[in-house]
Amino acid sequence: MDETLPTATVRTRVTVPLRFPDGYVTTARVHTFHGLVDGREHLAFGLGEHVDADPPQVRPHSECLTGDVFGSQRCDCGPQLREAVERIAEAGGYLLYLRQEGRGIGLYAKLDAYALQDDGLDTYEANLALGRGADERDYTVAAQMLGALGVDRVALLSNNPDKAAQLERLGVTVADRVSTGVHLSPANAGYLAAKVTRADHALDLPFVP
Repeated sequence: MDETLPTATVRTRVTVPLRFPDGYVTTARVHTFHGLVDGREHLAFGLGEHVDADPPQVRPHSECLTGDVFGSQRCDCGPQLREAVERIAEAGGYLLYLRQEGRGIGLYAKLDAYALQDDGLDTYEANLALGRGADERDYTVAAQMLGALGVDRVALLSNNPDKAAQLERLGVTVADRVSTGVHLSPANAGYLAAKVTRADHALDLPFVP
């Protein structure tokens, strides 16, 4: 890990059985941490029998209350979370649940951005119109969490090149990049298209050249 990165330590480990609405079940070893630089309560879910795989499969997943909990169709966050848990449980690794709602701008601001999207802006333009960054997420705590777990090489489960770039800058070797599925619905087509055209996400959409 990067020597300049503040050291975090594991605070608590606890076993939590998980059950998703579609009936999928697995067991996670949930970790909390001391020393995370932003002071927020981020979690690492250890999944699978081979959590010590080299490299472990890792997904940094940014919290999305509307998608993860309430099943909002305006994004693909809920389906990505569900997919990631199963794939990581099969391969062995960690899901890092990061408390940075709305690409880092917060829940209320995200809903304000939705209102601007209803008026014709895309998801990135809406954030900028609110005076925020197009994507304010910072993966320093993800690198700290991995360091506390003894992980310095990962197979990154993500379509987002910025996650890989930030982790590499923070001293985490991205040994492999694994794309998630395409979770397309009529309500999120514009959102997914913006992720491809504005942020180079690796999504194979039939309507984006």
